[in-house]
Amino acid sequence: MQHDASLTNKEIAMKLYKSIATIHERIRRLKEQGYIKKIVAILDRKKINKNLIAFSHVLLKDHTATTLNRFETEVSKFSEVMECLQMTGAHDFILRIATTDMDAYHQFLRNKLATLENITTVQSYFVLSEPKSETAYPLVASALT
Repeated sequence: MQHDASLTNKEIAMKLYKSIATIHERIRRLKEQGYIKKIVAILDRKKINKNLIAFSHVLLKDHTATTLNRFETEVSKFSEVMECLQMTGAHDFILRIATTDMDAYHQFLRNKLATLENITTVQSYFVLSEPKSETAYPLVASALT
């Protein structure tokens, strides 16, 4: 399912030599137990005019629970932010940002990200090419049983 969630239960059952009912029950259980968080369609970002991807490293002034929670809440409201990851090391967060172009990123930075409290620095790195992009995690057979 990680590689093609459009497969029907019947198609999965045929590939795995299991009954359709067994596959249906297993998928229901994986959802119920939280292994499957959601089923989505992954769009071609260039076809929807999200041509610029930036990874912005953010350093905050302080690290109280209130400051961290406030930053996470506020940055999550921005549609340009695709991922917000709290990190160890030199920066507190890495944001994956998708915009149409550099002008749109500049507007995002000035009018949204830079308006948040407690930001010390933002260092952004821009994607030149994408030779590999995976959404499926490698699994061993026993991981989901």
